This record gives sequence, structure tokens and C-alpha cells, in this order.
Amino acid sequence: LFDFKIILGKNGVPVAENFRLEQSTIADTIHAGQVRVRTLYLSVDPYMRCRMNEDTGSDYLLPWQLSEVADGGGIGVVEESKHDNLAKGDFVTSFTWPWQTVAILDGSSLQKLVPQLVNGRLSYFLGAAGITGLTALLGIKEKGHVAKGANQTMVVSGAAGACGSLAGQIGRLEGCSRVVGIAGTDEKCSILVQEMGFDAAINYKKGNVAEQLRELCPGGVDVYFDNVGGDISDTVISQMNQNSHIILCGQISQYNKDVPYPPPLPPDIEKIQKERNITRERFLVLNYMDKQEASILQLCQWIQEGKLKVRETMVEGLANIGAAFQSMMNGGNIGKQIVSVSK
Repeated sequence: LFDFKIILGKNGVPVAENFRLEQSTIADTIHAGQVRVRTLYLSVDPYMRCRMNEDTGSDYLLPWQLSEVADGGGIGVVEESKHDNLAKGDFVTSFTWPWQTVAILDGSSLQKLVPQLVNGRLSYFLGAAGITGLTALLGIKEKGHVAKGANQTMVVSGAAGACGSLAGQIGRLEGCSRVVGIAGTDEKCSILVQEMGFDAAINYKKGNVAEQLRELCPGGVDVYFDNVGGDISDTVISQMNQNSHIILCGQISQYNKDVPYPPPLPPDIEKIQKERNITRERFLVLNYMDKQEASILQLCQWIQEGKLKVRETMVEGLANIGAAFQSMMNGGNIGKQIVSVSK
């Protein structure tokens, strides 16, 4: 058994030295209600940066404990079961999967997966057909006020990431007439337009973002799916229309700073927001779990029909999960960042 532990948590930029791989043993026997699982895939996500602080700034996220095994979204296969509803060979998932190669878990904490729903691509249940896809779909449905035929323009920041790449596509499927993404490389922008159906994409590291936005969104912005916060969001908000809507999904540009969530807007941008009656409400997908089952089925249907294109950046081996997390926080991924632990 190998497991991954946190050895440092504070404000600042995460580095490889914040993580430690250890070899340890687990019990030979399992008790009633438990299962022994082999880990197949683990997810690393921006929200985990908050868990590296003693105070996560959130009432629904617990901090990782120093020198304890880290956890997050994971998928595995049951190797032994003493739980009535789970059998050897079942594929299962959890939002609190320990970062270790083999684990003994409470069977009631696991959700059974149906690989056929995602054409056998199990890792999709950590992304497009999991909490990431739910965040994109429910964010747009609950906070975006998208209506078919309303000729709405949507802008997505962090558009080539796990959530952003889905959000733009879902915005189109839900009825937006124009979708523009903002990403950090020409390659990402090209993928958004050529593969994922965005109308246009802006490389924020090149040229003037405000000027490009005005050119690409001549009628202003009606819906903004915000994954990044900071200067980019200020620029988008300044071009939003009266009675428009911000889907406040993430603020990755601010996660390494000691600021409240969501971070306050600069006074001039806050003035624009209030004068134009732009909604900017915190969105938390966990508040909409009553809609989870139907939404997952919708996402799976779109995947099967080829209407939702899925990208993953896969890293092999538990030993590389710290580096994968660091890379993801620096924009090194296209689509969902996944760590393949075993085959």
C-alpha cells in the first residue's frame, strides 16, 4: 500500500515538497459493511488548494491534516466485499477517496458506477459525468438564466479547464447563441473553437483582453461563467449588459492569497455590477443534490450522443499526484486533470 500525505499547509504557492509518498500496511481482514478497493483514478481540482490551509474559508470543506492521507474524488474497483449492495468487481466512487493505492472503506460511503453510461470511460465519472459536469450544468441552469431564443452571449474564463470546457458547450446546448472562451495558450484556444464548438477564444496572455472582448462580443455579455476571478473577471464584468448574470463557480487566481471567498470586487467594478443589476451569487453544487441523478443522466446522454466533447490530462502513478496538482494550479491541464493509479 502506498499513500500520499500532506506535510505542509499555508498560504502561498503549492510545491511538490508539500506532499509525501509513504508505504504502509492495511488490515488483512475487513468487517461487516466494509469493502476493500483498489484505486483506479484520482481527481485533483482547484478547490483542493483551500484544503491546504488550516481554515479552508468554507464551511463544507475540511482542511487536509498534516501527515495524514489526503483525499478527494476517486474511483476504484471492489476486490473484497462485506457490504450487501457491493460485490467483487463493482466499480465505485466517492468524493472523499483516500489518496492511496488500496483502501478499506465503508461501503455505504460509496456510489456504484455503471461504465456503459460513459462508453466505458470510467474516469469521466470524476469529470464530465461527475461533480465537474454537475457544477457546469447546474451552475448554468440555476444561476445563468439561459433561455433558448434569447440571443444570449456567454463568456467562460478558465475555459480550457475541467469545468470551463464543459460549461461553454453546455451553455450552447442550453440555448446561448454565442459562446466565447478565455484561456492561457494558443493551443487551448484552438481546441475550444475547433473541437468544443466555442465561437471564439481569447488568449489572455496575448494582446488586450478588453479590446478582444469588445470585438468578439459586440452586443455585450449576458452570462459570465467565472472560474478565475481577478483582473480577467473585472474586464468581463465591465462589458456585461443590464440585468446579466455571473455564475460564480471558482476564483482560481485568488486561491493562493489570504482573501475571503468570494473575493470582493474592486470598488469601480462593484459599482458597475450594482448599476447594471448584474447578479453575482455564490454557487455551490452541493446545494442542488436533489437534481444530481437527472443531471448526471443528461450529461451521460450528451456524452453518448457526441454533443459533449470531453478532454482529460492523464498522469500515471500515485507518486506523481503532487506534481499533477501543482501543474493543474498553473494551468498545465486541458480538460480534467486525472491521476491514473492502477489499471
